[in-house]
Amino acid sequence: MPAHGLAILGSGIFAKEAHLPALAALGGAVDVKAVYSRSRKSSTEFAEAAQEKLGLKHKLDVYNEEDEGRSLDSLLARPDIEAVIVVLPITLQPDIVRKALAAGKHVLSEKPVAPDVASGRALIEEYEAKYKPQGLVWRVAENFETEPGFQAAQRIVHGGKLGTIKYYNARAYSWVDTHSKWYNTPWRTVPDYQGGFLLDGGVHTIAVLRKVLPSSFTSVSAYASLAKDILKPHDTINAVVASDDNSHGIIELSWGTPVQSRVTEAHSSISVTGDKGWLEATRVGENIRVVVRTAVLDENGKPVWDEEKKQWKETEEVIEEKSCGVEKEIESWLRAVDGEDDGLDAPRGTLVDVAFIEAALNSKGTPVDLKKLVTG
Repeated sequence: MPAHGLAILGSGIFAKEAHLPALAALGGAVDVKAVYSRSRKSSTEFAEAAQEKLGLKHKLDVYNEEDEGRSLDSLLARPDIEAVIVVLPITLQPDIVRKALAAGKHVLSEKPVAPDVASGRALIEEYEAKYKPQGLVWRVAENFETEPGFQAAQRIVHGGKLGTIKYYNARAYSWVDTHSKWYNTPWRTVPDYQGGFLLDGGVHTIAVLRKVLPSSFTSVSAYASLAKDILKPHDTINAVVASDDNSHGIIELSWGTPVQSRVTEAHSSISVTGDKGWLEATRVGENIRVVVRTAVLDENGKPVWDEEKKQWKETEEVIEEKSCGVEKEIESWLRAVDGEDDGLDAPRGTLVDVAFIEAALNSKGTPVDLKKLVTG
């Protein structure tokens, strides 16, 4: 890929700990020229961290809302900056995405696509009507969608190895307390968006299911609650979901665990079961492990009995991939800018993830039509 003039908008934890290493791994595919954050202090500190992490010989240009002539508008006016990565608080991102697109920049914005379905849909419609016809590429940085391990799971399911899909399960538990670096991010401590950590982190789990399953979600019935007072307004969702192909599943999401063992012993994972076998995908250290178990069938398609073990025979395949979703999402976006679109991280897909969380937060046990919610 040819190098693209790039600016990073945002200087928080994920920008430093995820985006900078990913950009460093991509090497010559990017030419980071500038950074932006709202304050002089945060933008300057991030520029220094970026210069060191990326091994740059030149100093990055620093923009913020305190120094005259160094605003975001000034950055976006630069013709040598072709594209921007937006890593800002959830409620700020839609307006920044609009501003960047209007300035003629390609955009990769962090998930979720928007704080709610209505604002996300409006932004997508505006992009598709005004900016996509101009050749501008906007993608939503849902790194779970681009993880090689989860993509391997998708290929197995879509390739028919499990047969007809019957049911699925997803379980994601996390530990958050007042010492957490994520909790102590001011916009997360007192969120001004629905669901708190459920929206911020829960969309990841939904994105994996959305890509791995062979058909779309149709409805969700759920209950949302608050288990930990510091995580208002909600920190837990338990949901039953149905899909177009008549399969169904159970989804558990919680950041409100009382002790850390609830996380370590919860066995957070996704599993998909068909009439010929099943798979489970889990995070193991820095890797994603996919274990596939299928029935052994004879020439007539009948299960084979293992007389010695007194059980039906089955095969096991283990696939393990290094977790590198952020690197892959940036690479995928840049390839799309160059005309090689693989369809990953498309805004309309990620809108489904927000819709699921929004529906689950408001369901109170009543089924919500997800397709109707997404399309309005």
